[in-house]
Amino acid sequence: MAVENHLYDQPVVKSFFRYLIPSLIGMGLLSVNIMIDGIFVGHGVGSVALASVNIATPMYSVILSIGLLIGVGGGAIYSMALGSGDKEQAQHVFTISIGIVTVVTIIVSGICYLFLENIALFFGANEDTLAYVIDYMKILLIFSLFMVWETTLSVFIRNDGNPNLAMIGLIVTSLLNIVLNYWMIFILGLEVKGAALATVLSIVIGLLVLSSHFFKKSSQLKFVTVEFKWKEVKQINAIGFPSFLSEVGVGVFIIGYNIVIGYYAGTTGLAAFSVINYLHFFMFLVFIGVGSAIQPMISYYYGANLFDRMRETVQLAEKTAIILGTLFFVGGFWGASYLVSLFGITSEVISELAIKGIRLFFISYLFMGINFIYITYFQSIGSVKPALWITIFRNFIIFAILLLSLPFFFGLTGVWLVLPVTEALIACLIVIFARKGVMRAHTLEVNHNL
Repeated sequence: MAVENHLYDQPVVKSFFRYLIPSLIGMGLLSVNIMIDGIFVGHGVGSVALASVNIATPMYSVILSIGLLIGVGGGAIYSMALGSGDKEQAQHVFTISIGIVTVVTIIVSGICYLFLENIALFFGANEDTLAYVIDYMKILLIFSLFMVWETTLSVFIRNDGNPNLAMIGLIVTSLLNIVLNYWMIFILGLEVKGAALATVLSIVIGLLVLSSHFFKKSSQLKFVTVEFKWKEVKQINAIGFPSFLSEVGVGVFIIGYNIVIGYYAGTTGLAAFSVINYLHFFMFLVFIGVGSAIQPMISYYYGANLFDRMRETVQLAEKTAIILGTLFFVGGFWGASYLVSLFGITSEVISELAIKGIRLFFISYLFMGINFIYITYFQSIGSVKPALWITIFRNFIIFAILLLSLPFFFGLTGVWLVLPVTEALIACLIVIFARKGVMRAHTLEVNHNL
């Protein structure tokens, strides 16, 4: 069934779960996949290697941010074009998006490869971790083009009405990564290189699975002859820029935490944070999954002037985010010691630091989902400024201020509280200044004036 048929005819609740369930399953498996990387590295190589992979993670974020920049921006315009009945424009946007993401990735990856050691040191590598960090990042950069193609194509496939295939692609990637991780680390003894190779090779196979969408009769994703127009390129980049900044913000978050924790707690603190960060990626990606589910719906409804359906979609997403956030917080508070034990941590000091950190850090999930929903909402309708301001304050301004101030007054406890306080403040600002406008009936008029 073509995307315009089921979104126009189906009840919003049915469409919401049609997109939400595959998105949550796919993102959940991807996040479990990332945790399993940490579990295998922790058990098979050791805590120093575990900290090293965590230090190298911002490079993964850099690569992923390029795919999100173009994928989310292009995907939103693609769905709006389908909503207004302009299939030719939708295909035009898809072709341009793939071209842009290819060129940008080649340039960025090439530059990063030339300055790899300097980047590793900037990310927080030291004498103990530098070699591992370089090994991991080098492999990511070599396969970066496949990674961004997989990210971008996954977004467009969801917007083309096939969220199940996007989910299947992530399932295949995740399961294959588990098998390859075990084989490369425990059988071949490739240590951190093995973990990186397992990640990128599984992504290549996942990309092949996603490519099967082009052979479906209902597929409207087609490469067409295009003339690049800077106006269109700017529009794609503008809408996707908040997603790009969010992913860059993940890198800033990891680098900032590594520097501050290294200062206050040394290598033991870094090892504890690596455990928390692996768990954090699970929750983080699940909330991204909620955003990924509503983006095709809101963009299509916006293009078709179905504003009541947009509002209902946001309300359903809010309820989902609150339920998930509560489950994550309760599970983290009561199950912290079990979660830490999964990573093969043998040091009692590291274990105690991680357990305390989880119980404080997980407070942030009570608010994080709401923030992702509204960033996604504004992107989905092409209203860039609100999404951009939320992202800048959340990922950079408030986060940086709190990261510099809270540890000064409360030590390591203050470090763990930085993210919860940031997310809570942003959620309060959204409820006060943005939510009322989104919930009004004439959404189109309201949000063009924000």
